[in-house]
Amino acid sequence: MADTGPNGRAERRGTGELESAALAALWATDQPLTPAEIQAEIGGGLAYNTVHTILKRLYDKGLVLRDADGRRGAYRPAKNAAELTADVMHEALYRGPDPIATLQQFVTGLSTEEKSTLRALLGEGKTDTTGRTETSEEGGRRTRSHGP
Repeated sequence: MADTGPNGRAERRGTGELESAALAALWATDQPLTPAEIQAEIGGGLAYNTVHTILKRLYDKGLVLRDADGRRGAYRPAKNAAELTADVMHEALYRGPDPIATLQQFVTGLSTEEKSTLRALLGEGKTDTTGRTETSEEGGRRTRSHGP
């Protein structure tokens, strides 16, 4: 779990960094990967057991799946990178006391291109008489209505 730093000493990488590296390796291919293949992809002199532990943690979190159909011991991501990022964004949005204020702050930091894309995505929703996109409460989260 160590890389060599500028002073020649081993530096430990955090679990989150290793989990991200393992997910990145899985997202880079359409095929399930074994711990040994992920170990080779990540590099940095990681022990096989370290990679296996990281994959077990990702499995326990529901972020990777064991490939039951194919090679024994192979893993694949449960969600693609965009889906996982969207889940994290939703969690962050509803973590605070005022999700609307949080969303307003988030939108102010978007680039012009991101704002344009967001407007186009929201334009696909059904609008009510005030011009607002119709939403519904679903599982404690607001979701856009997609149709009648």
